[in-house]
Amino acid sequence: MAFHEKQLPADAPIADKALNWVDARFPLTSTWKAHLSEYYAPKNFNFWYAFGSLALLVLVIQIVTGIFLVMHYKPDAALAFASVEYIMRDVPWGWLVRYLHSTGASAFFIVVYLHMVRGLLYGSYRKPRELVWLFGVGIFLCLMGEAFMGYLLPWGQMSYWGAQVIVNLFGAIPFIGPDLSLWIRGDYVVSDATLNRFFSFHVIAIPLVLIGLVVAHIIALHEVGSNNPDGVEIKEKLDAKGVPLDGVPFHPYYSVHDVMAVAIFLIVFSAVVFFGPEMGGYFLEYNNFVPADSLKTPPHIAPVWYFTPYYSILRAITSDFMVWLIAGVLAYAGLIYFKTNLSRIVKLAVIGIASVIAFVMGICPVLAGLLHINVPLPAFFNGLDAKFFGVVLMGASVIILAGLPWLDHSKVKSIRYRPSWHKYIYILFAITFVVLGYLGVQPPSAIGGYVSKVCTFIYFGFFLLMPWWSAAGTFKPVPDRVVYHPH
Repeated sequence: MAFHEKQLPADAPIADKALNWVDARFPLTSTWKAHLSEYYAPKNFNFWYAFGSLALLVLVIQIVTGIFLVMHYKPDAALAFASVEYIMRDVPWGWLVRYLHSTGASAFFIVVYLHMVRGLLYGSYRKPRELVWLFGVGIFLCLMGEAFMGYLLPWGQMSYWGAQVIVNLFGAIPFIGPDLSLWIRGDYVVSDATLNRFFSFHVIAIPLVLIGLVVAHIIALHEVGSNNPDGVEIKEKLDAKGVPLDGVPFHPYYSVHDVMAVAIFLIVFSAVVFFGPEMGGYFLEYNNFVPADSLKTPPHIAPVWYFTPYYSILRAITSDFMVWLIAGVLAYAGLIYFKTNLSRIVKLAVIGIASVIAFVMGICPVLAGLLHINVPLPAFFNGLDAKFFGVVLMGASVIILAGLPWLDHSKVKSIRYRPSWHKYIYILFAITFVVLGYLGVQPPSAIGGYVSKVCTFIYFGFFLLMPWWSAAGTFKPVPDRVVYHPH
C-alpha cells in the first residue's frame, strides 16, 4: 500500500500536524473511531454493562501495583516473607501498594463474576458472540492461574500449605500424576524451586497471555457488536449512513457512564483497602501473616474465597458419593437416548461411552464393596479413586462454562423474554454457587458434606440439563427494536 499523508494548510495548528504525521504512520485516529467514538453500542445498556470496564480498570491496578511490589520482593524461600514485611513496614507507602494488590485480587474476581452473571442473564454467549465468550472463559482460567501462582508468593503458612495441597491433587492423575506434581513443584515438596517458578509465571508468563486474551476479547466484541438487555441485534436496523438506529457512540455516552461507575467502585475499593483489607480473613487469611513452616500444618487449610466453590465440589466427591455419581452419568445417558432427536448410532455411542465412564468411575469396586465380593481389577483402576474424580469434576466445573453457547437452546437470548420460571432456576444456581463457596471456607463436617454433594448435583444439573429446560415454557415476543426508557 502506498504511503499517503494529508496535506494540511501551512497555518494549521501544531497539534493537528503532529496527529496527521502519526496517522500516516500508525492508525491512531482510526483505532479511536473504531473502538470508541464511532463504535455504536445499544442505547439501552444498564448498570450490568459497567463491570466489563471495571474489570479492565482492576487489571491496570493489578499490573501497576505488581510492578512496584516486584521492585522490593525477593523470590527466595528464605527471604520472601521478610521482603513482604519489609514492603509493609519500611518501604514508603509500601503497605498501601501491597493492600491495593491483595484487595485488587478479590475485587477482580468480584467484578468478573458479576460480569459473567450479566452474560448469563442476557445470553451474551449466544450467536454471534460465541468466540467472545470463549475468550472470556480463557481470561477467567488465566485469572485463576494468576491468583493461584501469586497466592504462594507471600510465603505465609496458608500460602505454603495451600499450594502443597493443590499441587498434590495433580498426583491423583493416573500414570503421569506423580511426575506432573514433581514437575510443577520443581522438588519433592513445595520449596524455593516452586517459589521461583510460580513467581516467573505470576509476573511474566500468565500476564502476557492474559493481556493478549483481553485484547482478543475486546476486538471480537467490537467485531460483532455488544449485546443488550433485550437481546436484539442493533446492526440489523441501520439508517442511510449505515449507523444503527438503536445505537449511540460509546464515547462520550457510555464512557461518561463508566466514569461514574469507576468513581463508585473506587470509593468502595478504597474503603476496603483503608479500613478492612483482610475482610475478616477472607481476602487475607490470618495464618498468612505467619511465616511458612513445613513442620507445622494449619488446623484448617482452605483456598481463597474465589476458589472455594470449586474446592467444595472437590471435597464433595467421596467414595460413598461415587454410587450416586455413577447413577447420574447413566441417567444422563438415558435422558440423551430417550429425549433427543439424535441418530440411533449416536445414541448408542452415548450409551456405550457412559457405560465405559461408569465402569472406569469404579462401578465394579463399588458394587463389590456393597456386596462384599472380591472382584479382581487391572492395576490401572486402582489409581482411579474418588480423589481423582474430585479433581476431574473440579476442573470440569470451570471448563463447562465454555459449553454454554451450545448448551442453551432457548428461543430468545435475554431473561426478559423467557418464561417466568426460568429466573427461579438462575436464582437456585446462584444460591448453590454461594453455598458451595461458603462451605469451601468451613472445616469439613458431616452436614456440610451432604449439602455440598447436593449442591454439586445442582451445579452440574444447571448446565447439563440446560438443553431441555432452556427450551421449555412459553416465551414472550421479542421486540424488533430495543426497548429504551430514558432516565
